[in-house]
Amino acid sequence: MTNSDIREGAAGGASVETRRGCPSCGSECAVERGTKNNFRMLACRDCLTLYVRSLPARGEAKDYDSYYGPENLTVPTFIERWLDEIVATFAPYKQQGRLLDVGCGAGSILQAAQRAGWTPHGMEVSRTAADHNTSQGFDVFCGELAEAQYPDGHFDVVIASEVLEHVASPSAMLAEIARVLRPGGLLWATTPHGRGVSARVLGLGWSAVSPPEHLHLFSLTGIKRLLEDAGFRRVQVVTHGVNPYEIVHGLRSRRSPTAAAGAAQEQEAAGHGFNRVETSYQLNEFLSESPSRRALKALANGMLGVARLGDSLKIRAEK
Repeated sequence: MTNSDIREGAAGGASVETRRGCPSCGSECAVERGTKNNFRMLACRDCLTLYVRSLPARGEAKDYDSYYGPENLTVPTFIERWLDEIVATFAPYKQQGRLLDVGCGAGSILQAAQRAGWTPHGMEVSRTAADHNTSQGFDVFCGELAEAQYPDGHFDVVIASEVLEHVASPSAMLAEIARVLRPGGLLWATTPHGRGVSARVLGLGWSAVSPPEHLHLFSLTGIKRLLEDAGFRRVQVVTHGVNPYEIVHGLRSRRSPTAAAGAAQEQEAAGHGFNRVETSYQLNEFLSESPSRRALKALANGMLGVARLGDSLKIRAEK
């Protein structure tokens, strides 16, 4: 792309450029949002999905083999209970009894599916995580989904939790998921919401904006368009969840001397030293300890869903 491809936009002089296209809707018109981890970030002018201007080169790509270790190959007990509740909702789709977890990570969903009487299969790009799950007796393919060459219509349910934001071509992954799902089968997925409250308040300082690990953060409109273009029907997407600890941390970081040094440095510094996953676990565990706290959590998620401001997109779609 040359400098002539970049032009000044009407809204506040923001840079707008034509590029390979939005990963959600294919629009070639995007607004510059700044730089994070040396990656230029764009926002689609049509669907508002946030994404990297250029995909990472081979040497820049996230190394998932070293991502997993003893500290993140187990999950808290309250997460296991929550996963049991989620898997229980898959029962109406059970015909062949086969379930696939794309990006199975620590294998917690595989375990929950097995407890519920499913025959679970996993796919994972991290050799460390794949070997861990294989050692637990699960059938796990190490590599990309297309490389597994599962038969057409092989699964009743496919899960893709916190996966779509990582892959270079989410449309290609969804097309492959649709292929391996039987007619009427269910896709259950989650992904960060690029237009949720944390994204709006913290901007590129939100820890979920983390290239080259996360390459795109979808809007509600964008993810629905992506799913429908892949051939899914009865698409249901709700937003839920927010981490107030991170919002407070991010706003305090903006007042720090480092953040005051300049906007570019602020974007790189915001979120530094903050563990989004760990604090989310702590908050959710606290809210799961009593019926009153669970009711408070349900109320908060309901309000975030109505306002469409939750930090996570929860997806259910049928083939």
